[in-house]
Parts: sequence; C-alpha cells; structure tokens
Amino acid sequence: MTTETETEPNDLRNLIEGARVVLWDFDGPVCRLFAGHSAERVARDLVEWLEGQGLHGLLAESERESLDPQELLRAVDARHAGSDLVTEFEQRLTREEKKAAISAWPTQYADPLVRTWTAVGARLAITTNNSPCAVREYLTSRELLQCFAPHIYGRTQNLQHLKPHPHCINRALTALGAAPSTALMIGDAPSDLQAARAAGVSFLGYARNERKSKLLRDAGAQVIVSSLQPVLEAVREAGRA
Repeated sequence: MTTETETEPNDLRNLIEGARVVLWDFDGPVCRLFAGHSAERVARDLVEWLEGQGLHGLLAESERESLDPQELLRAVDARHAGSDLVTEFEQRLTREEKKAAISAWPTQYADPLVRTWTAVGARLAITTNNSPCAVREYLTSRELLQCFAPHIYGRTQNLQHLKPHPHCINRALTALGAAPSTALMIGDAPSDLQAARAAGVSFLGYARNERKSKLLRDAGAQVIVSSLQPVLEAVREAGRA
C-alpha cells in the first residue's frame, strides 16, 4: 500500500485496460462541488425553509442535523414522494448546486485524466445524484464539456432512481450502446459501488481521505485510489501500448 493507491498496480491496470466506457460520479472524482459554497450552510438553509413552511416535525432530529443536502432531499421524498413540496425542495437544491459549481475545486489530476482518456479513445459519461445543470456549469467552466456531452445523467424528478439505484448507469450504457462488461465506474461512495454492481459494471473507488476509504472498503470495494495520479499514469501507459 502507498499513499497513491490501496491496491496492486496490476489490478488497477486491468481495470483501465478493460474499460472502453468510463462512467464518472461527479462530486468527488471530478471535483469538490461544495468546496467554496458550504454544503453545511446549504443543508441548514433547506431545513430552515422547511420550518418556515410549518414543517418542523417533518424531519427527525438526526435528519435536521444532517450536513448532507442529498440526505435531506431523500428524507423529504421518503415522506412526500411526488409532491409539490419535494419538487420545490429539489429545485432549491439544484439552484444551490449551480451556485456551488462556480466555486467548486477540481479534483487533482481529474482534468488531465478526462482529457487523456478521451484522447486514447474511451467514451465518457457522468452518472451522478447531482443536478445535471450543475454538472454542465462546472464542466463548461473547465472546458471539459466536450469530453462528456451529451452523456450527462444526473438527478431526475423520480428521486427513487438516485444511486444506489443503477438507473443513471443504465441510462448511460444504453445511450452509449455499451455492454456493462466494457464499462468502468469511478465513484467515492458506497452508493456508487452498489449502483455499479447492480448494473454489472466494474468499479474504481476514489477516496480523498481515510474516512471515505474505510466506507468504500467496508462496502466491499476491491480497488481504491487516494489520488487519480496512478490512474492517469495507467491510462497513459495503456495508450502507448
């Protein structure tokens, strides 16, 4: 084990060499979406908005204290699926994600990795629980949109299709005309791993800290990197072969 990877180099190379299609989770592997626009503040503002609607009792105490806007969205949808309340809550979250995209931090080595994988002939797609509008905002700002477009599959009005449901992965595979065996997903959460497994797609875990690494290991991820640098090197080597 090194600081770069938690798996054997051959395991990583095997994943890279077998991938004709690469499906990227967005917040984590591509960028830190809320690096400059606090997710904690967004979560607090959403809770306050609910309370302003007279819905203080809608969330459990642990949910009100959540620092994850996505978890709040799931909680509201679990109680009022398909309602106008859920629609407005999701729209508010989308607006916050679009604001966050302006100040998001690129994940180190992600930009050159995206461009290199595209240059060697892989087809790329985004498969995320974030708003596709926010994804496009960010990719456009980094001049990466052409590497993915039109294959950006994010949150839809049907929140039951959020990962770990494989819906966004299956949409990407269908649109690309790709068999699951030719695809690789890069994700940083157990829900990404679960969705990839359900779709029959290989998985590469990205964990920027030990907490995320442990979550992925405990979920059963076999190949985890703490930096995208060894992935970039492996793609370059495969492209020269």
